[in-house]
Formats: sequence, structure tokens, C-alpha cells
Amino acid sequence: MQVNMHEAKSQLSALAERARKGERVIIAKAGEPFVELIAVREERPKIKFGTLKGKIWVSPDFDKPDPELIESFYNSKLEP
Repeated sequence: MQVNMHEAKSQLSALAERARKGERVIIAKAGEPFVELIAVREERPKIKFGTLKGKIWVSPDFDKPDPELIESFYNSKLEP
């Protein structure tokens, strides 16, 4: 449903209730859609921690410095 700004001011509670029930409520200004009234939803998807446990493998030397990479940083021929 679409209502003009003046009508929305006088019927805000009723419009909010309609939006909460799932109806699409658009408030127009000078006949053009201006804003949409949307209800706040309390339900959020629950996060489940540990769902990938045992499915991901990280090498024991994952965070060890790579001598070749370090060498390229400090002894690069690209620097002047």
C-alpha cells in the first residue's frame, strides 16, 4: 500500500502495525515513493561454532617464516 506523507503522520501506528504483519507500506512525498516502512525482525540466524571441526587441516609449519620469501624482501634487485 502507498500513502502520502500527511496521511502517514496521522496514521503512523496503524501503518506500523500493517508493516509488522508483513504488508508492504510505502510513504510517498508529492506522489512519488519516498520511504518504505519495514518492521524490525528479532529472529537472527544462530551461529553454530565448530561446524568445520575436523574438516580443515593446517600445516604445522603454516606460520614459519619462509627463508626464500624473506630473502626476496631484503635483497630484492627492484630497490634502488
